[in-house]
Amino acid sequence: MTESRVFTWKIGGIAGGGQQAAGLIFTKACVRGGLYAFDSSEYPSRIRGGLVTYRVSVSEEVVSAIYKETHLLIALTREAFDVCLNDVTADGVILYDSDNFKIEESQARGKKIYPLPLSQLAKEAGVLPIAANIIITGACAALLNYDFAVLEEVIGDVFAAKGKEVVEMNKKAARFGRQYAIDHLDPEGFPHNLNFKKKTKNSIVATANDTVSLGAVAAGCKFFASYPMTPASSILHTLAAWAERTGMIVKHPEDEISAIHMAIGASFAGVRSMTATSGGGFALMNEGLALAAMTETPLVIVESQRPAPATGLPTWTEQGDLAYVTHAGHGDFIRVVLAPGDSAEAFYLTAKAFNLAEKYQIPVIILLDKYISEGHQTITDPDISKIEIDRGKLLSNKELVKLKEYKRYQVTADGVSPRSIPGQPGGVHLANSDEHDEEGFTIEGFTPQIRIQQVEKRMAKLNYILQDLPIPQLFGPKEAEITLIGWGSTKGVVLEALKYVEGVNYLHVTAPWPLNEETLRRAVHSVKRLICIENNAVGQFANILRELANIDVDERILKYDGAQFFPTEIVEAVNKFK
Repeated sequence: MTESRVFTWKIGGIAGGGQQAAGLIFTKACVRGGLYAFDSSEYPSRIRGGLVTYRVSVSEEVVSAIYKETHLLIALTREAFDVCLNDVTADGVILYDSDNFKIEESQARGKKIYPLPLSQLAKEAGVLPIAANIIITGACAALLNYDFAVLEEVIGDVFAAKGKEVVEMNKKAARFGRQYAIDHLDPEGFPHNLNFKKKTKNSIVATANDTVSLGAVAAGCKFFASYPMTPASSILHTLAAWAERTGMIVKHPEDEISAIHMAIGASFAGVRSMTATSGGGFALMNEGLALAAMTETPLVIVESQRPAPATGLPTWTEQGDLAYVTHAGHGDFIRVVLAPGDSAEAFYLTAKAFNLAEKYQIPVIILLDKYISEGHQTITDPDISKIEIDRGKLLSNKELVKLKEYKRYQVTADGVSPRSIPGQPGGVHLANSDEHDEEGFTIEGFTPQIRIQQVEKRMAKLNYILQDLPIPQLFGPKEAEITLIGWGSTKGVVLEALKYVEGVNYLHVTAPWPLNEETLRRAVHSVKRLICIENNAVGQFANILRELANIDVDERILKYDGAQFFPTEIVEAVNKFK
């Protein structure tokens, strides 16, 4: 692997030590300084105790993933030092809290070590001990030679809601940390520098959960119900915080069963609605999913994956739910699964999900995972003007009046029936979970012709949906010795890996279900060697390719230890197949 132009900063310590705040401030300062950044946090499923780390990869060029190789490690505990030392590069540097533990030079394996007595510094600075994490950001500004004014500006923004006193305390802590580093830590001899440039125009820092929330607002979503479950919880928090400005009704019900049925009820009443959960919560939503399918009620569900089964690893990442969400719910019915690869795609695909749900009167699942749900990255500010709203065959009062007879489940050529909402004159109909005729009346006797008619009506939508799905994107050279194929969050790490290998391209799939077999077969027709990359144990998408499109991948690169792929891992795996 050729030398990377990416710098990676990492902080580790006990839960509750402020690593996440320090990491996000560092990320935002870098982006505001004109650099690109991608960050990720690793934390245990507890409030206090355990190791929490926050890693930020920064570059003057677009960086689409987290790098494992660490150039600056800030170890606040002995555990952080022991666990993270292996990732520190040969020219890497370690800052450590010398008030908490000691490091001998022999333990650092030749790496430069700098003591930082944080408790002492907090006392000398006259700030609360909790501000020690901000002292660290100030010290990093001096060592990395980046614009301290930008850091102060970010600190002001991050703590603004807590009042001027808190803002000033944190700025004071940062200034003290910076001055201490200048006086005691030899910034001139520091091997790494971050050269800030003019801020990238219209760039923001956002997670996929952030942009899903923004995409829902842009798409006109007016109802959201969710029971919090990591890593989808921040969607609930974000939309609740925005509710007064957006006019969205946001509900935190008692469980996921209530959440999905509330969302179905809101959609039946005529507003765009959404729910969000992770795999375990989605398991509770299965009956509701089937209800939405039978009643042909539009619904958007966000499912952010984490390692399973059962509780699994609730704060780590995996792509293990694809096979599950494509087959969840009892019986045969159509659903669409969209899998954004990054924060930018999450915005536009969320808006797309609402259009597909209403146009075809189906459930649409947005499949994320912890890595992109909680990892911030630099993206261009989403363009809301590009969002078009298509509510499908939702009838107006004038259109209903013109109809001689309204049939909610009328058989049509495209399988999509005209839709009314409660209260519209002439739009009265029945809707429940039983099979029904065109008017919605329940079939009680043996009437196979009606059952067949309604099943075929619902399934007739498939061919139209397939033409309406986003097509796979090819990255890299058109002609390649090896073509990597993947879906969802593997996109970013593969794009980074492509920078270090030759003769390799990448086919990125954002609509893994239903699979457009013809489109996929055309896309891989001339491929010399096809390798599927997935963050799961069996290669679930590779299995779908074989089952539905008769496409057999030549190799599978799989990872299922709870962590996302790193670029180096992809490069090493690909080189083995050359």
